[in-house]
Amino acid sequence: MLEFIHPPGPSIPGISPAVVIRAGQPVFLSGHVPTREDGTLETGGLEAQLDAAFRALHHTLRAAGLGPESLVRITLYVRDYQPAELPVIRAVRDRYVSMERPPASALIGVSSLFAEGVRVEVDAVAVRPSPGGSAE
Repeated sequence: MLEFIHPPGPSIPGISPAVVIRAGQPVFLSGHVPTREDGTLETGGLEAQLDAAFRALHHTLRAAGLGPESLVRITLYVRDYQPAELPVIRAVRDRYVSMERPPASALIGVSSLFAEGVRVEVDAVAVRPSPGGSAE
């Protein structure tokens, strides 16, 4: 069972400030980078790289028998992040998460990532429902 916490007062739209895992198994998804279907790196702009990284993350979720509603935490790492890029980052992220129950998330600007030309990496935590139960 997941409990999405939304305290009263100001908050950032599109995220849950906290998610409590009451039942189920946590699934830790390592950093997903912008890879194409053929395994090569997507070297396009920020939006193309974010889209590719989130597609890779969802490929892993599907392999684990999960979907976007199982995500409880996402961390986005963006090389050379500029605040003006936030609307693009949110727009892409929102296509890949449950907006009814958005995960807790963080955006971290970094000076470099694992390879030249890579601007984004996404890691996450999801929850697999308990056998015979639900992660709801």
